[in-house]
Amino acid sequence: MLPLTLENVRLFLHVLAATVWVGGQLVLAGLVPALRAAGPEVPKAAANAFNRVAWPAFAVLLATGAWNAVAEELEGPARRTMEVKVVVVVLSGVAAYLHTRADTPRGRGVWGGVSFLAALAALLLGVQLG
Repeated sequence: MLPLTLENVRLFLHVLAATVWVGGQLVLAGLVPALRAAGPEVPKAAANAFNRVAWPAFAVLLATGAWNAVAEELEGPARRTMEVKVVVVVLSGVAAYLHTRADTPRGRGVWGGVSFLAALAALLLGVQLG
């Protein structure tokens, strides 16, 4: 059996948090039509429940992402890729926050879409860096 290293733990926590943040957004978006059919307040209740898990996951992403950046000491194109990844991660978080504060369906849709697309971009860039 391979030894469990601190690097394994760091990457595991980062991937787990990304699974919650990105995958959770995808799942919740897919459930919205069914949730709306269950009642007008149900989507908001589901979103609030998701936020209790998603925001801590986002915090873990930020912490482990910083840890990854320090541990890897990237240079050249890999460093540029990491810099772009940081930008899209921040964009995803800011857009998600604005989504939670939006007063209109259009605002929620726009900010939710921006957050999700930025999260997908961060995921792709993370795979490139892996």
